[in-house]
Amino acid sequence: MKNSAALTTTFCITLSLLLTACNGGNSANNGGTSTPTQTTTNNQSTTNTSGVIPIGIAFAQTSNVALLGQEQVAGAKIAEKYFNDKGGINGTPIKLVFQDTSGDENGAINAFQTLINKDKVVGIVGPTLSQQAFSADPVADRAKVPVLAASNTADKIPEIGDYIARISAPSSVVAPNSVKAALKLNPNIKRVAVFFAQNDSYSKSETDIFQKTVKDQNLELVTVQKFQTSDTDFQTQATNAINLKADLVIISGLAADGGNLVRQLRELGYKGLIVGGNGLNTSNIFPVCKALCDGVLIAQAYSPEHPGEINSTFRKTYSEQFKKEPPQFTAQAFTAVQVYVEALQALDKKTKVNTLALPQLRNELNKQILAGKYNTPLGEIAFTPVGEVIQKDFYVAQIKMDKDGSQGKFTFLK
Repeated sequence: MKNSAALTTTFCITLSLLLTACNGGNSANNGGTSTPTQTTTNNQSTTNTSGVIPIGIAFAQTSNVALLGQEQVAGAKIAEKYFNDKGGINGTPIKLVFQDTSGDENGAINAFQTLINKDKVVGIVGPTLSQQAFSADPVADRAKVPVLAASNTADKIPEIGDYIARISAPSSVVAPNSVKAALKLNPNIKRVAVFFAQNDSYSKSETDIFQKTVKDQNLELVTVQKFQTSDTDFQTQATNAINLKADLVIISGLAADGGNLVRQLRELGYKGLIVGGNGLNTSNIFPVCKALCDGVLIAQAYSPEHPGEINSTFRKTYSEQFKKEPPQFTAQAFTAVQVYVEALQALDKKTKVNTLALPQLRNELNKQILAGKYNTPLGEIAFTPVGEVIQKDFYVAQIKMDKDGSQGKFTFLK
């Protein structure tokens, strides 16, 4: 169970002084943008010199992972404007502080250290990849800074530490739905080929779930093919699956590599259904496989059609800005910011947050996050004592592309 004991006033002030003294530590920006740093008084108040409450956003804005990170940045920015227009934290605006995690572990660690020690954020949303989370989250947990994972679905993410929670449902809950949907579309499926990125923690975790689902459904697993997220040539692996007469292919990877694999499977003549994992759950794969993306099935933790006022507003705002439906990664980023805002609002009603020393605020905020219930674009969510999301509604979407491959969308199956 998470440690919920409150820090004493003496400890808060001592830790506040230590953090202030260490402010000259790691300040690498790693490509992100920053806001004015907080005042460095003995009380180290929550708000900075601009009179705002800073929340850290650590997403991949560069590297091949940026195809996912860009969607997350969009969701966070929509949330920032939406909640500030509604009054912020009972009259005090929030300010999102963006740091680029890039696509590797060091990038995520640097981003977290900068947000914690330089930008003095009250909490962090991120990082983009589960692999990055296993390296960066312990940095925040040791500093007693809350982290909300918006896209980390690998096993054991909340168990990293007392200050780590996630709004992204684990693959073990979501992924099997897409295989079941494939069987509903084609009950004659018997032989399955599985592909996964062996250099990505999330993909390795997700493929285990997919392979278990295949066995649970009494299907034959004819081959398991490995690749790297940096690969662009999948001819050998694809040919192997085709020669083994697979009638379902399951891919766990990221947008660029996964999209290329889909394209090359189709170019080599594969006609069966394809299931993509969460890393392919982005419209950014459309330019990669174009018309050949058509028909790919992907399990979802979000639907633009989910009823509810906040989702309707979020969907309308995103659609007006980007001329397409909001994807899951964008909705989850919005939701993570929402959870911070509503937890801060609840906390502020008990004790004005801008009067609390930063270490005390971070600790109290962490407890408030886990205690709350939130009506979000994902539906109503809450958290278990260890920080795992409790979510009711899940979906499966099938990609539908125009014949020329210029446009596409996720069509949700009934």
